[in-house]
Amino acid sequence: MIHFLQQANAWFLATGSVLVCCTLIQIIYYAIFSRLLFYKKKVSVSKKEPVSIVICAKNESDNLQQFLPGILTQDYPDFEVVVVNDCSEDDTETVLENFQKEYPHLRTTFIKQDEKFTHGKKLALNVGIKAAKNELLLLTDADCFAETNKWLESMVNNFNSQTDIVIGYGGYIKSPGFLNKLIRFDTVFIAMQYLSLALSHMPYMGVGRNLSYRKSFYFKHKGFASHSHLKSGDDDLFVNETATSKNIKIEFGKESYTRSKPEPSYDDWIFQKKRHMTTGIFYKPLHIFVLALEPITRVLFYISFIACLFYQPFFYSALGIYGFRLLIQYNVFLFLTMRLKEMDLLLFLPIFDFIILFVNFNIVISNYFNKRARYQWTK
Repeated sequence: MIHFLQQANAWFLATGSVLVCCTLIQIIYYAIFSRLLFYKKKVSVSKKEPVSIVICAKNESDNLQQFLPGILTQDYPDFEVVVVNDCSEDDTETVLENFQKEYPHLRTTFIKQDEKFTHGKKLALNVGIKAAKNELLLLTDADCFAETNKWLESMVNNFNSQTDIVIGYGGYIKSPGFLNKLIRFDTVFIAMQYLSLALSHMPYMGVGRNLSYRKSFYFKHKGFASHSHLKSGDDDLFVNETATSKNIKIEFGKESYTRSKPEPSYDDWIFQKKRHMTTGIFYKPLHIFVLALEPITRVLFYISFIACLFYQPFFYSALGIYGFRLLIQYNVFLFLTMRLKEMDLLLFLPIFDFIILFVNFNIVISNYFNKRARYQWTK
């Protein structure tokens, strides 16, 4: 009996040590995330260079009708909008023709359907980028809208002679329901990671809903050639492959956000996340390690925390450690959600912090056992 108690004490002591170590690592991550709290934009451009906004549209007539006017009426002196009609079977062509009558700076190109050849979004983007007349490119999606008419200006004002890439925030439209909040929380957390790590000289991704780079830079690095066989990666893999601590800037101003329509069902959202997460294994090794360490230590944090609650000597210490981490989280997320206009998510922080872990874990397992699955671009 004494031997059993000694073993139990040793096990709980080890568990408590794991809890402390994982908490310290989590705090380090939130110290990195907190860099966004102190970020101040430095406008680099003295003159407004012409810009080409590139949008790919596959059966997006309704979204174009709703959102394209906001893109076409940006407050900027010299820009064009290039829309790639990618094998659309709806009335996308008619919608674009009607807009062109009113907006002469709207240009269109198209890809014809070929039954013998299937392609993803990368081909459409490449067609649009080649068609663009200007050096500065700004990318977004057909189901996205700019929150303000200063979106274009806010993004491209970051460019100077050393800047090749600008990454911004692309959020989702707010609507009632638990799933909508979960999707938006996941998006905010991902944005917190890629924006703060870019500030920490470790840029690893951007989002195609709000991304800008130079046309010459795109062709210098041969576009998406190195990962053209993958259905995803037109945004994150391109940035991961080409960004350095010196050639990238973040845009975090309230006038620079875009919003998209979230997936309507849980299954659709999971499918989307599965497709996006297939690209993570192709990141640089250091990025994989840094991105994997956070959720791994978070899982171990929760497991060791729950285990310590069953050991009386550690009970209050475990609660104190959990409360300390939660306080740090709330301080960072309070600022972040205020800045990103996502304040309604703050109340759900403890729940979503836990749920997202297991959603992502299940996706990783599913992707591992379905390596041949093809997550195609359907929009």
